Amino acid sequence: MFMPIISANPTRMELLNLRRRTVLARRGHKLLKDKQDELVRVLFELLEGLKELRKKVEDELAESVRRFVLARSFMDPEEIEELFLVPSISSGIEISSKKIMNVLVPIFSARYEGDFLSYGFANTSPELDLSLESLNKAFQDLIELSEKEKALELLSIEVEKTRRRVNALEYILIPELESIVKFISMKLSEIERSDITRLMKIKDIVRAH
Repeated sequence: MFMPIISANPTRMELLNLRRRTVLARRGHKLLKDKQDELVRVLFELLEGLKELRKKVEDELAESVRRFVLARSFMDPEEIEELFLVPSISSGIEISSKKIMNVLVPIFSARYEGDFLSYGFANTSPELDLSLESLNKAFQDLIELSEKEKALELLSIEVEKTRRRVNALEYILIPELESIVKFISMKLSEIERSDITRLMKIKDIVRAH
């Protein structure tokens, strides 16, 4: 005989409650599956943007290095070292947050104090200016890249958590509830048949007397 995974009282009230739970479980499964699909969609969009942003940062860093090498060919090493001997700018990152698909992700914003180009332009190569400008762009884009990579990490964790919950409903809870509903239905049918048989026997005994 078919046996349920967990025990349950074979009553009509229990059967009604289990059917309600099954409906709720299926509804929850659909909502979680929709959430999982949307999270995956957002994740792929973010991943595609990350590839482009990472390439942009790499190009900006390469451009900064190339310009700096050209600047060194026009300037004495002592002059370049003197320009950067005393820091003229301090920077930091301000952190806030926002929600993406109900997942709290950080927002990074660059904060500057001072002048990025603080030296005189009379005795310096224009390539040095362009090198620092490329480096500044790379720094800002690098902060954005870090923000998006952190969002990607947190969303990936949420996708995995949602996937586990979807699978638990789809492959464990819902089949278990359905099996119990089937088991109780069979037991109630057996009880009903037994009651009918018993009543018929009682009628036959009464008629015989």
